[in-house]
Amino acid sequence: MNYKTINDLGDLHNKVVMLRADLNVPMDENFNVTNTARIDRTVPTIKELMSKGAKVVVISHFGRPEGKGDMKNSLSHIVSDLEKALGKKVVFVEDCIGEKVEQAVKSMSSDEVLLLENLRFYNEEKKGDETFAKELVKVADFYVSDAFSTAHRAHASMVAAAKELPASMGRLMEEEVKALEGALSNPTRPLIAIVGGSKVSTKLDLLNNLVKKVDKLVISGGMAHTFMKAKGIDTVNEANSLVQMDMLETAKEIMTVAQANNCEIILPEDVVVSKEFKPNAEHKTVSLNNIPAEGWSLLDVGEKTIAAINEKLDECKTLVWNGPLGVFEMKPFDNATNKVAEHAAELTQAGKLMSVAGGGDTVSALENAGVANKFSYISTAGGAFLEWMEGKELPGVAVLKK
Repeated sequence: MNYKTINDLGDLHNKVVMLRADLNVPMDENFNVTNTARIDRTVPTIKELMSKGAKVVVISHFGRPEGKGDMKNSLSHIVSDLEKALGKKVVFVEDCIGEKVEQAVKSMSSDEVLLLENLRFYNEEKKGDETFAKELVKVADFYVSDAFSTAHRAHASMVAAAKELPASMGRLMEEEVKALEGALSNPTRPLIAIVGGSKVSTKLDLLNNLVKKVDKLVISGGMAHTFMKAKGIDTVNEANSLVQMDMLETAKEIMTVAQANNCEIILPEDVVVSKEFKPNAEHKTVSLNNIPAEGWSLLDVGEKTIAAINEKLDECKTLVWNGPLGVFEMKPFDNATNKVAEHAAELTQAGKLMSVAGGGDTVSALENAGVANKFSYISTAGGAFLEWMEGKELPGVAVLKK
């Protein structure tokens, strides 16, 4: 890896380290954190910095306050969860710049952590303002970034702040970048990607990049309907599927580029259709030439397709997964996603497959399948994971190059 890590920072004893974390966790209406994954995954970096004698000041965004403070988007709501995960006292500061922060840093003990208020209470954060970044880091000696999930945005705390101090990746970002480089930049081949989503138009950059990089590409979810139609499956139409008629030529172009790059595209061989969009609705599995013209909707793929995908997985050494195979939120339309996820997990556990997955829906789908802890790496990032897969340079990662 050609990036600066904590190992490159030198002596941290009695030094103030500003840690850019992503603590943008889900909450219920009573401000209770409903999933602590992002908190838990940044704890190892905080603990390591403290073990090296550093005083750690944590900064993060939360929600979408659009440049003004409000209690709904205050990071004060996560203090108790962060304390619990860390096993250390967390002192909350009601601002992220200014005198309150300076006083809190001066009086902090080495056995406690400071958590500053939401960065996005200032418009300057999203604008990437250099003056704001200078003000933010002036209390610190070092800067460490563990917020890979925000690395696709050139916000002040992600890029400008990193230029002001000796800077490095935290262990979470280091782990994330290593996993993604191992999966896409320098994979053990054959390399297979599973990509789902409702619309081809939202994943054009991703598909165009992947067909030049992977050996096999499974196209699933609603976007597969457009490719099926483009391949001449006339039973797919706007009444029974999510086909995008205006994207048919684009789908054909992607398939042509795939062929030129020896990338095998795997599309559904059979589908599960239902009359209603609800859990446990009446459904049936049909072949592609028997899809009902209307009154039924394509909600999953069938056993024949599942077997075909699993067979392709058996032939591969590396898997990158973004997007479910069907409407996994509703049983029994999670069947295909579950069975393929289980098979990928088995291969991973047997040491036969390096598996990397990411994106909000994907993580939820793998958790639903009960295999999220059996993949090689699960990314907590959404947009950043997607942009990395699209082959784009992420400003919050690039700024940490050696």
